[in-house]
Amino acid sequence: MIEAVSCGGIVIHKWKILLLYKNQNGKYMGWVLPKGTVEEGETYSQTAVREVHEETGSVAEIIKYVGKTQYSFRGDEDMVNKTVHWYLMETDSFYNKPQSEEFFADAGFYKFHEAYHLLKFNDERQILKKAYQEYSEMNKNGFFYKKNFFKSYS
Repeated sequence: MIEAVSCGGIVIHKWKILLLYKNQNGKYMGWVLPKGTVEEGETYSQTAVREVHEETGSVAEIIKYVGKTQYSFRGDEDMVNKTVHWYLMETDSFYNKPQSEEFFADAGFYKFHEAYHLLKFNDERQILKKAYQEYSEMNKNGFFYKKNFFKSYS
């Protein structure tokens, strides 16, 4: 069994969530959240920010750590047990450019209910739900108002 660690982001802009569509050599791979492997010397948060930027072209900042998901799959030579650490993130534009080298054919921002139903994997749907609930709660408690207020005057 091989242990692998990745980090990713639930990126939100104006209440919409950034998703990627993967299509490898004409084979439907589904809609996913941006994530990738931790490189040597990186923290999990650095990996999440880098991977979001590499895979989507979006420049996003972390709001908070949301949690982790775990799953196993058959790799080339052995079973892989993967842990993915997820961060709630925000960006200030709808700009995105899917990374074709990773077979991402499309990317876009979707309303919560659209994103939830588009996502291929149940673990990503669950972490999206958790992140969106936390985002909503933070918004209700004035987090974004205070953050933007202090940004404007600092």
